[in-house]
Amino acid sequence: MIENQKIRPAQVIGPLGEPLTLADLPAPSTKRWVVRRKAEVVAAVNGGLLTIDEVLERYGLTLEEFAGWQRAVDRSGMQGLRVTRIQHYRDLYERQLKY
Repeated sequence: MIENQKIRPAQVIGPLGEPLTLADLPAPSTKRWVVRRKAEVVAAVNGGLLTIDEVLERYGLTLEEFAGWQRAVDRSGMQGLRVTRIQHYRDLYERQLKY
């Protein structure tokens, strides 16, 4: 039965529109998370290349940390992942919710 099979794509569309495969993802030993790397991991999960559990184990992230990345991408795109602009984008999103 097809429903019981775990079918995964060989590649997904990356954050910049390029094909993204498992080989293109950041190394499991990554310690410095720049915007592009965060966005690639979020795109891999959203596209079905990896599960959230696999990402958490592979990169040693917490669920809250990864969920924050996903929320930032959903709300503001890649720019929302910039650590120096988190408060700006959070305020902007909250203002949009009011109106």
